[in-house]
Amino acid sequence: MTQLSQKWKYEDIDWSLFDSSKVNPEIVRIIKAGSVIEHNGSDYGRYLNNVFENDPVLRKEIQSWSADEIKHGKVLADWVKLADPSYDFEARFKAYVKGFPIDTQTKESIRGSCGAELLTRCMVEIGTSSFYTAVKDATDEPLLKQICAKIAADELRHYKLFYKHFQRYQVKEQLNFFKRFKVTMSRLLLGEQDDELPFAYYIANCETAPYNRLHYTKAYSQIVYSCYKKIHIDRGMALFCKAIGTNPQGWLHKVLTYVVFKTLSLKAAKYAKAVES
Repeated sequence: MTQLSQKWKYEDIDWSLFDSSKVNPEIVRIIKAGSVIEHNGSDYGRYLNNVFENDPVLRKEIQSWSADEIKHGKVLADWVKLADPSYDFEARFKAYVKGFPIDTQTKESIRGSCGAELLTRCMVEIGTSSFYTAVKDATDEPLLKQICAKIAADELRHYKLFYKHFQRYQVKEQLNFFKRFKVTMSRLLLGEQDDELPFAYYIANCETAPYNRLHYTKAYSQIVYSCYKKIHIDRGMALFCKAIGTNPQGWLHKVLTYVVFKTLSLKAAKYAKAVES
């Protein structure tokens, strides 16, 4: 039995929980962005299938992972439609894919090796699981709480899936601590340096001004960062430390938790002022 065998279905969502009086418009904006990113799991799945074309066991699990991501996008989009009936998810998703294409033809990992690719995927799942947990705790809307709890649990299982296969590839590749740290940190630092999140926010919210990565990075991040509490960072850094091969509750975990939480808190306040001005 694989890590992805315990699934929830779309029909398991209790849509009667929705309470429009408890919808936060700011959270709606970041969930719109999440809906188009998650639904693009099919293209990410094609990319990973190409990278691991000689690994039928992993490819089968990638297909299941991709189906989960697409399901997440649909559920989030349907929640947004309750909160904002004007949301045209199909049009926004089409515009997102057109504006932020993924190379689904490459046969080589853009991370340099299969092990590094799997380690990077671990970082992505840490980020998404932490994000949905933080949003769950930040929102008062009961339906969104339920949805975020289910998605966060999926993303944690996905982390375990990719970590399991990383350990298998690590036997051959033998990435040392410094290489693993470099791969994981490069992914963590990439968040504010590429267009995936800010462009999704821009497109999903039908922004009319010309796209500016820096501006929409701040607009998106100030909402997201304000959702995080120290406990969310603490859990994420424990998973990070496990992935790089160090004690999940050791000194590095404590240092990273403090630094990351402090940084996000300061940026949330700074970006909020920048967006308002």
